[in-house]
Amino acid sequence: MNMNSDENIVMLNPQRKLIRDAQKTKGRIPVKCRQRNRFIPCFLAGVVVLSVLSLFYLEIDWGKMVSRVPDIGEVFWELAHLDFANMDLILSSLVETISIAVLSLLYSLLLGIVFGMLAARNIFRVPFLSFLTQSFFTFLRAVPTPVWVLLMLVCLGMGPEAGVAGLCVHTTAFFTKSFAQSFESIPDETVEALEVTGAGRLSIFFNAVLPAALSQIVAWAGMRLETNFSECAILGMVGAGGIGYVISNSLQGYDYGTAGTAILLVFFVAYCIERLFVRIKKRF
Repeated sequence: MNMNSDENIVMLNPQRKLIRDAQKTKGRIPVKCRQRNRFIPCFLAGVVVLSVLSLFYLEIDWGKMVSRVPDIGEVFWELAHLDFANMDLILSSLVETISIAVLSLLYSLLLGIVFGMLAARNIFRVPFLSFLTQSFFTFLRAVPTPVWVLLMLVCLGMGPEAGVAGLCVHTTAFFTKSFAQSFESIPDETVEALEVTGAGRLSIFFNAVLPAALSQIVAWAGMRLETNFSECAILGMVGAGGIGYVISNSLQGYDYGTAGTAILLVFFVAYCIERLFVRIKKRF
C-alpha cells in the first residue's frame, strides 16, 4: 500500500491536519452549522407573529397595568399578616383537598394501568384497539380539568364528589398516555422471548412489562399527585370543596390573613409531596 508523505504525517499526528486546515481558513475555525433545521426559524417567526396579533386583539391597557403594580405589593403585604383564628376550618379544608387529590389519583392509577395496557401497541398487538383507545383519551385530555369538574358539578351537585370525578377523568386520560409510552419502552425482545415460552398476554404484562415499568409509573404518579393537589386548590373556588373554597371566600371578604395562612399551607403541603416522591423514586 503506497502512501505519500503528507498522508503519513496526518496519520502519525492528527493535530497537524487541524493546523493545516486552520491555515487554509486564515486561522479561523469554521463554526457554521451545515445541517440547519429550517423549521425552527419558521416556528419562532410564527410565535412572534401570533404574539403580536394577540397583543393587538386583546387591547391590553399597559398604562393601567403599570399603575396597579403597587397594589400587588400591598396585597401580598396583607397576605403576609397571617391570621390563625380560623385554623380549624383551614385544616379541615386542607385535609379534604388532600383526600380529593389522593382518591382521584388512586382511582386513576388503576384505570390508567388498564387503559394504558390497551393503548400500548406491544401488549395485545391489535393496532385498531390501540388507535381507538389513544384517540378516545386524547379527546378527554384535550378538555381542561375545570371543564370536567363543572360538568360533574351539574351531574353530582356541589361537593367533593364532583371534584374527585372531574379529576379522575382528566387524570385517567393523562395516565393512559403516559403508561402506554412506559409499556412500549420495554424491549420487544423481552416480550417475544416470553411469547415463545407460551405465556399469555396478561401473564406477560403482569409478570414482565408492569414490573419493568414500575419506576416510571411511580414517577408519573408523583408528578400527577402534585398537579392534582394544585388543581384541587383551584377547583375548590368553583364549588368542588377543599381549601380553594376557603381561599376564595377569604379573598372576597377581604380576610387576607386567613387567605394567607391557607395559601402558605398549600405551598408547604405541595413541597412535602414533591420531596416524598423524590425519596420514593430513589428506592426503585
